[in-house]
Amino acid sequence: MSNIEPYRGGGLTSYGARRRMLTHIDGSSRVRMAELEAAAEFQSATVEAVAHVGRKALQGVALLSQIEQQLATTVPMASGRLAAIADLTAIALSEVVVDTASKLRRV
Repeated sequence: MSNIEPYRGGGLTSYGARRRMLTHIDGSSRVRMAELEAAAEFQSATVEAVAHVGRKALQGVALLSQIEQQLATTVPMASGRLAAIADLTAIALSEVVVDTASKLRRV
């Protein structure tokens, strides 16, 4: 009455072959995850390095501004020159931050 035949596994890979494929996929996934985690750690370290240099530059500019103001109060006639020197120094500090970010991007 029925033409249904029992499944014999014809044409499909064996259990051992399927197991090896799954093991390979699992191993490949673990390697890829490790690579992604390493890349994320590297990027985090880069962010920390740039932030550290930025904080130092900010502190330097704040101290520079304070000294400029003190000297300008002491010698008002020098205020223009003091401001020019302070501006050039602040620009140089910002260039260091940019250079640091650029160099770390190439690492």
